[in-house]
Amino acid sequence: MRLSKFFLSVSVFLACATIAPFVFAQTAEFKIDTGDTAWVLVCSALVMFMTPGLAFFYGGMVRKKNILSILMQCFIILCVVSVQWVLFGYSLSFAPVEGFWGGFGWFGLNGVGFTPYADYSSTIPHQAFMIFQAMFAIITPALIIGAFAERMKFSAFLLFTILWITFVYDPLCHWVWAMGGWLRNLGALDFAGGTVVHINAGIAAIVTALLIGRRKNLDSNIPAPHNLPFVILGTALLWFGWFGFNAGSALGANGIAVNAFVVTNTAAAAAGLSWALLEWLRNGKPTMFGVASGAVAGLVAITPAAGFVSIVPAIVIGFLVSVFCFTAVSILKPKLGYDDSLDAFGVHCVGGIWGAIATGLFASKAVNPLGADGLFFGNPKQLLVQLLAVVVTILFSAIGTLVIYKVVDILVGMRVNEKEELIGLDLTQHRERAYTVLE
Repeated sequence: MRLSKFFLSVSVFLACATIAPFVFAQTAEFKIDTGDTAWVLVCSALVMFMTPGLAFFYGGMVRKKNILSILMQCFIILCVVSVQWVLFGYSLSFAPVEGFWGGFGWFGLNGVGFTPYADYSSTIPHQAFMIFQAMFAIITPALIIGAFAERMKFSAFLLFTILWITFVYDPLCHWVWAMGGWLRNLGALDFAGGTVVHINAGIAAIVTALLIGRRKNLDSNIPAPHNLPFVILGTALLWFGWFGFNAGSALGANGIAVNAFVVTNTAAAAAGLSWALLEWLRNGKPTMFGVASGAVAGLVAITPAAGFVSIVPAIVIGFLVSVFCFTAVSILKPKLGYDDSLDAFGVHCVGGIWGAIATGLFASKAVNPLGADGLFFGNPKQLLVQLLAVVVTILFSAIGTLVIYKVVDILVGMRVNEKEELIGLDLTQHRERAYTVLE
């Protein structure tokens, strides 16, 4: 009896000794890192803060009779997309299924819990990754507002946003970022949203601007920003939040996050300086509005490259993006006559295209071993992949936005009538005034 117990004990010991390394290896692989988790949660809050920042950035540019409509549109997007994302948007975007999108396997966050999901990060809870990505989904349709500001019905805006985030953003997000996404499988690099966010929103912006038409009396009365300090406040909030946008995309408190943080600040600074110099040379005076526009353009351009390029390329990216965006806003737009009210296309699409291409030029595995080398580091194929991703994004976003616009226009009508536009959207859509003047 004692002998049998002895052999049983030895057998259990040997079994435990055999499987223990595998058990501990799995535990170590999926172990939550509190520092990484805290960093991603803070970055999620920073990216969330960008949407109210965008509200002030855009709101300061429109006429004072329309500022509340801009604030309302940005804040309602926070509400609508937050709910859409946890119900089915995250599943459509990131569930690891090959195809058009991810399907409904994670509907209502089913299976999206508090343990790491190794396909996306092995050191933070799956829900931390989910909520970080939610903030990207929120701000992307908000960027489009700049194209149709001062003339879209609020009911149409709500329906358009829900359909666009579901049928344009979610599939493209799946293609570029999700396991099984075909552009990701091809090797397309988009660290924090050059294609998924900026080109996507910028193309949707120009399509919407062309379809909805120009503002009334625009030729005889080109509106100036009614509150430039709001624009600068919004720019500062965007710049601040963009550190979470880019550095947070490292999904950990690590060297890649540090690199993304440093190049983000540097590219924005270079672009703001470049825009001021361009204005000085062309118009004789640099403007505060120009510096703000340049800084945002620099933030846009560095977004896809932030985790893949070093500091000198970041300066080049920042300086050149202002040349491209300044040309689009100051020369191309007046010549072609389209009314992209707040230059969503001229800054976000043009800047995003340059950023995606620049990633294919300047990316280096010395910066991020999980990335790829670009053209200037001996890999011309990467540039071709980046160009393909840009073309696919432009075509898909343009066609999807066109279809959704037409559907919404048939259902509820997109544009306010002439009288409502003259009075302003604050009163006609929301029965509120931003400013009360006491006599």
